[in-house]
Amino acid sequence: SSHLRRFGASACAAACALPGTRCGFVNMSSPMAFSMAAGAAAHPVAATLGAPRQPAIVSAAMAASRWPRVAAGWEAGNATSMLAAVAAVAAAQVASGRRRGARRRGAARQAGSSWSGGRNLVGTNTKESSNVPPKDKKIAILGSTGSIGTQTLDICRQHPGLCQPVALAAGKNVRLLLEQVKEWRPLVVACDASVLDELKAGVAALGIPGYAPELLSGQEGQIAVATCKEAKSVVTGIVGCAGLIPTIEAIKAGKDIALANKETLIAGGPVIAPMFEEYGVSMLPVDSEHSAIFQCMQGVPKGGVKKIILTGSGGTFRDMSIEEMKATDPEVLRQRSTTHPNWDMGAKITVDSSTMMNKGLEVIEAHWLYGIDYDNIEVVIHPQSIVHSAIELQDTAVLMQTGWPDMRLPILYALSFPARVPADLPNPRDGRNFDDWWKGQGKDGKLSFSKPDLEKYPCIALAYKAGRRGGTMPAILSAANERAVELLLSKKIDFLEIPGVLEAVMEKAEREGKVVATPTLDDIVEGDRWAREVADVVVQEMRSA
Repeated sequence: SSHLRRFGASACAAACALPGTRCGFVNMSSPMAFSMAAGAAAHPVAATLGAPRQPAIVSAAMAASRWPRVAAGWEAGNATSMLAAVAAVAAAQVASGRRRGARRRGAARQAGSSWSGGRNLVGTNTKESSNVPPKDKKIAILGSTGSIGTQTLDICRQHPGLCQPVALAAGKNVRLLLEQVKEWRPLVVACDASVLDELKAGVAALGIPGYAPELLSGQEGQIAVATCKEAKSVVTGIVGCAGLIPTIEAIKAGKDIALANKETLIAGGPVIAPMFEEYGVSMLPVDSEHSAIFQCMQGVPKGGVKKIILTGSGGTFRDMSIEEMKATDPEVLRQRSTTHPNWDMGAKITVDSSTMMNKGLEVIEAHWLYGIDYDNIEVVIHPQSIVHSAIELQDTAVLMQTGWPDMRLPILYALSFPARVPADLPNPRDGRNFDDWWKGQGKDGKLSFSKPDLEKYPCIALAYKAGRRGGTMPAILSAANERAVELLLSKKIDFLEIPGVLEAVMEKAEREGKVVATPTLDDIVEGDRWAREVADVVVQEMRSA
């Protein structure tokens, strides 16, 4: 404090308020040395506080740091002039920052195609380094009764005080939703419109004193959950493009996104990507492969990643040749396509794993999440599902993330990032700890990798094609795939017909000019609607041929 006598605390406060300055003075015993160091480090106002009896030195330091008005005020010994100059510089810096932000947002809107190269979205607004986990972090869950939603609530139970669900959106599973409402007492609850009355009656029957949540349905309800005022983060566990609009509204409301819904970025990437910088929010992946990549990237400098390697089990048909599959009863293939050898997942994503369309969609997602060119994203078959994905660095080092096939770790990491929370996550299928795997007994301790057979898994090539085409083509492919899986599960088509349906829809999109290069949200929604409708038309044409 003895070194602030000339201009006092006001000057110190003004200096500390300026962008880029620091008030952690470490060498005040040598004010001249401190002043020179601070000036050389482009902290000239801090320099003025270090050498009050050396105006010439301080003035020179500030002038060299492009603060001539402040320098002049100091050298003249005029406190009022100096403080006025400090305030003017601060205001100019703030105004300049606002102008730069506005220019960035304007450029993003006017040149949406500039995002076609992908961006490192997970590196946006996630610069934290503390290992202290969040406390009572308020979260909203889209898809609370699904696989991701129920596992997210498992994490909340296992780690009391980490997260507090304050808003839940589900579909038609009212029984499970009511159990969740009874346990967590969320402020906002949404369900499918067809079961809203059942939900209202169920909540009333719970008889919780003083508890009166907002009960809504449909997309309106999903948006209300996604934008719940109390929530800081939104876990997007809704399957398919249905999660796109609520996610966009959550971003606009300033919510961080824990992304488990592939289709949000696959379909909406051109629209969503610029929004993270515009609204100052972050996106952290919950998908196991992209969580693995994100974890591997921690500590890797910008530009250090050469290639992304996405691993996939190969699904239930990995040990069958395409000839064997063609010779198998189609009904057997249909039934087997909904079971997975390693993971416990919902029906849609399990079928996608069987076709390996899930891996193709993850290629498009990786392009948006990490800003990596499609030529540098590789898919590898890894039957054990122990290595969840990898990155190759510029110096040829390969970093992998390993563990049980279990979604709870990616969910926990997304909710607690950057902290590493002590956890007990045994194998969800047999309860073993990962220490057992290292013993190498039976199938444990072994890793194998191979390139996918694109004749057997043509959906991978279709996804690369759609991603490279860009615009609304990924949205069209994603929607056509969702509809094709629905047709498979309802026994309208056979498993081996899925790739043909998707390819035909993509060809129709090109012929009819449905691919918009730089789409708006309306273009994406229309492409999604069109693709679902045309998938049905394609199936009818196949049957009548």
